[in-house]
Amino acid sequence: MDKPNKISIKNWAEDDRPREKLLLKGRGTLSDAELIAILIGSGTKEETAVELAKRILQHFNNNLALVSKQSVKQLTQFKGIGEAKAISIVAALELGKRRRELDSEKIIKIKSAKDVVLFMQPYLSDLLHEEFWCLFLNNAHTILHQAMLSKGGITTSLVDIRILFKLALEHNATALILIHNHPSGVLTASQADKAITQKIVEAGKTLDISILDHVIYTDNGYLSFANEGLI
Repeated sequence: MDKPNKISIKNWAEDDRPREKLLLKGRGTLSDAELIAILIGSGTKEETAVELAKRILQHFNNNLALVSKQSVKQLTQFKGIGEAKAISIVAALELGKRRRELDSEKIIKIKSAKDVVLFMQPYLSDLLHEEFWCLFLNNAHTILHQAMLSKGGITTSLVDIRILFKLALEHNATALILIHNHPSGVLTASQADKAITQKIVEAGKTLDISILDHVIYTDNGYLSFANEGLI
């Protein structure tokens, strides 16, 4: 028995076409799959662009953060996604990340761990390796400077405490907030995390520089040493 022919998006009801839906109802009404379908433009003989986008999303458990971590080469492993389509997806997700960077620049005064996460999200989201950063603050907890202190593998990064406090003195910082990511998504402070934090806290006491918090970031949440009573 012959398979019924697929109905292309062009033959769908106007309200069901992603581009037309965006124009008629607004961008907020589109699903992630529909937005990706607009980016890739067309599907294959077997599936529409929307179906192809849904298949990609389902492969990553409908998690856009995971899609953002994929390279052009990795995306082209999906049937129906050539290099040009993969480039469109990667470019669009990178633009979204840069937009978040602009939003984070509005946060200049840190009042909570959530502010730390919002400020650092553009730098730490979608990473496949671990990075250790520090925010350097004045007495009013306004950000004077931010710096990446180390870049590691999947599970670890090393921090040179001397460089950390050299930067603090150069920027006249009176308080610091430490932050690093866990690419694994595990929101637990390891013994190594606790040990390096304690070393930095003790070193800060000598220079009269306070360590206000150490935040562990993942794409799905965060852990604050201050909130958990670990600092």
